[in-house]
Amino acid sequence: MTDVGQKIWHFCHTLRDEGMSYGNYIEQLTYLLFLKMAAEKDADIPHGCTWGELIKESGDNLMKKYDAILDKLSKTKGVLGDIFAGSKNLFRKPVGLKRILDMINGIDWGSIPVDKLGTIYEDLLQRYAEEKKGGAGQYFTPRPLIKTICKVMQPKIGMKIHDPACGTGGFLINAFEQIVEEQAGKLDPDDEEKLKYSTFSGQELVLDTRRLCIMNLYLHGIHDGIEYGDSLAEAKEAEWDMVLTNPPFGVKSGGELPHRADFNVETANKQLNFVQHVMSGLKIGGKAAIVLPDNVLFEDGAGAELRKILLRGFNVHTILRLPLGTFIYVPGVKANVVFFDKDSKTTETWVYDMRTNFDKINKSNPLKEEDFKDFEVLFKKRKETDKYKKFSYKQLEERNFNLDIKWIKDDSMHHEYEDPDVILENIKESEEKILEQVEKIIQALQNGNSS
Repeated sequence: MTDVGQKIWHFCHTLRDEGMSYGNYIEQLTYLLFLKMAAEKDADIPHGCTWGELIKESGDNLMKKYDAILDKLSKTKGVLGDIFAGSKNLFRKPVGLKRILDMINGIDWGSIPVDKLGTIYEDLLQRYAEEKKGGAGQYFTPRPLIKTICKVMQPKIGMKIHDPACGTGGFLINAFEQIVEEQAGKLDPDDEEKLKYSTFSGQELVLDTRRLCIMNLYLHGIHDGIEYGDSLAEAKEAEWDMVLTNPPFGVKSGGELPHRADFNVETANKQLNFVQHVMSGLKIGGKAAIVLPDNVLFEDGAGAELRKILLRGFNVHTILRLPLGTFIYVPGVKANVVFFDKDSKTTETWVYDMRTNFDKINKSNPLKEEDFKDFEVLFKKRKETDKYKKFSYKQLEERNFNLDIKWIKDDSMHHEYEDPDVILENIKESEEKILEQVEKIIQALQNGNSS
């Protein structure tokens, strides 16, 4: 982490003495850092709510001023209102607030490159996830994986790029960074305007996470809005050129079935419904990369039905089988990246096996960008190797559209016991399937009673 990041984290430890958690600290930092950067950029901040007016106060007057600023900004429209929605002063003593103000005020944030600011902020978010021990881990797709997906997907200026489960904005930010890097020195004012205001969009179900996402995007120079709410709740018009997403795993709370006329398969499985959501929202010619657990590739019933529809109506051209432990906070999850285009039916699907005989990923052996180099090359070349195989539509049909394809001999099969994390994840998947079936039975009985 940079010196700036170390300073910020040092103060985080100090604030813990006041009973403030990492999450609360990052939230408060979000508010204050925004005000400081707004001052450096001469942004339009309502009278009485500026950084200069806050920093000059001390003692009880400082606490009152901060309370008033949060209250007023939470009621404004636009980005300010989005960031400060529901905001509260969580500092218990003015001395703690004053110390963090002085720390922020002592740094020239405008002189720090945008990418460095984003890295600092993401470091803090990652620490938050570690403290939550998985509670926030659902929001963090490993950065090397995100970068690889963005590289092979090739986002461009003029596209509408969307993430329906955007978390803290990792996919959108990396797509933005890749475009800027590729167009270094070639962006005209119109292009810059498009990238800031009309290229990226997303939706997030958790209000605090949405706030962090908006701030994270702002730090990287993206000013597009992130909607608050459940992406699965209502249909969207086909408007996206590209979708990059890692939707939450599991069954919708209470086993509730979404009522969507544009969904062809009725299920409480969130991953299957996110796939349907993406299928509906893509424009003709649009393309998607979506992270999905193994069960989506092989389960019967709704899963098999949806895969058949997907393969017959979309070009499912690539599947990347991810290593065990890719998601450190849920290490037993077996996941894949499924790439598909809305342009024609599937004629062949290429599968890259990065899991079999691959060293398990964990905190001491995290994913690295170089781990994906071979996949990135073969994604373009379409050349078969020991790890990369092509399967025709006919072969997939003969498998009853089971896309959980394995062909490499697993050298670890001689081990007597399976990894405990994998066993626990398998149990969880079984419980979710049982819950979904129970909900279907209950619904069928209710429908029978009402007829």
